[in-house]
Amino acid sequence: MRHTLAALLAVASLTSAAAAQTEPASTAVPAQATPSAQSEIGAAVAKDMDAMMTLYRDLHANPELSLKEVNTAAKLVKRLKALKYDVTEKVGGTGVVAVMKNGTGPTLLIRADMDGLPVVEQTGLDFASKVRTKTPEGVETGVMHACGHDTHMTAFIETAQLLAARKDDWKGTLVMILQPAEEVGKGARDMLEDGLYTRFPRPTHALAFHDAANLEAGVIGYTPGYALANVDSVDIDVKGVGGHGAYPQTAKDPIVLGSRIVGTLQTLVSREQDPQDPAVVTVGSFQAGAKHNIIPDEAKLLLTVRSYSDETRQKLIDGIKRVARGEAIAAGMPDDKMPVVSVKDEFTPSTYNPPEFAEEMAGLLKANFPEGRVVQTSAVMGGEDFGRFYRADKSIKSFIFWVGGVPADKMAAAKAGQISLPSLHSPFWAPEADKVIATASEAMTVLALDILKKD
Repeated sequence: MRHTLAALLAVASLTSAAAAQTEPASTAVPAQATPSAQSEIGAAVAKDMDAMMTLYRDLHANPELSLKEVNTAAKLVKRLKALKYDVTEKVGGTGVVAVMKNGTGPTLLIRADMDGLPVVEQTGLDFASKVRTKTPEGVETGVMHACGHDTHMTAFIETAQLLAARKDDWKGTLVMILQPAEEVGKGARDMLEDGLYTRFPRPTHALAFHDAANLEAGVIGYTPGYALANVDSVDIDVKGVGGHGAYPQTAKDPIVLGSRIVGTLQTLVSREQDPQDPAVVTVGSFQAGAKHNIIPDEAKLLLTVRSYSDETRQKLIDGIKRVARGEAIAAGMPDDKMPVVSVKDEFTPSTYNPPEFAEEMAGLLKANFPEGRVVQTSAVMGGEDFGRFYRADKSIKSFIFWVGGVPADKMAAAKAGQISLPSLHSPFWAPEADKVIATASEAMTVLALDILKKD
């Protein structure tokens, strides 16, 4: 899920006390959740779990950053080829497309993301990542699957295995994709631009899941309509006239102007946005100056901007530009010193579950799992570029769901106010992986078999 690099590196330096940052719960969930043992598919998953957990621990211990998922892709490609999928590598970078044709019928895309995060792991797991590397910006960091993509990939392989073994039960085409660079909002777009919908069978349906740090392990969450947000990274270069701090009248202070901009930006949501249409404008970094008694000639603001609809997104971006220019005019800045607002190209679009299809999929999951294991959740302001696959062709029936990873005892303690839970992207996030993988594998297979069912 999308966060800025600066924020991720800041998270990596958290202390144990800072682990108390809690991802807001989107809904109350049952206090008890147990893996399904009622279905034939659930039993098959349970039989495979020892092998899947071995794969999970390997993936967890050996994460790779966005656009660098070379070894991760290679080890999963071997498994897909062994299952007799027609595999194409290096799609949109390190992406993988595995196709299995099985007669005439729908075409189902199932996606998992592969990249880790620049986070120093502090879970204490005996298979914790010790990987160190440098980011593209040259910052040395640890690498961790702090967003649970290791559980996504493991459940993806189990689902591929279960469906390959059940070809007598379905017909149509499976397009299983391993996507790079979700965390930087680039992977889905790169795969689409590299011909995902032209070189390979075009999907009629698309499925994905994400582990959740605010749901009990094994609980499935779903959200009809908007599920995740648009994510924009916006830079504001604030110009000024430098000078001596003792003689401010000879300068134009970009720190004061930047501060005015930060304050006024808050009104874009609090006073201009419909309260029933959520939005976020957060200034995550304010960079200016180098010495106590020098007024600098520039300042830089780094923003994350979140919304759901494209109309709200554009309104916020236009508002940021207006506020920056308006405050500069009020400060007496000449035209050649107006702030420069840059919207970064790696925009992550909102993820939308067509409501009717989402309810249909949720109904199938509720029929398969015990009562209380499938709950409706609220939309979140996190970002997920799975939404690009639907946006590229809105005739596709698309659905992403959540699978909780919080151990039952910790969830109960958190509800009692005894502890706070680490969020996704925390160096302390350690989901109850076996329940995430087992639940997601069973859920994905149940949905796939229904979508591809024989007449």
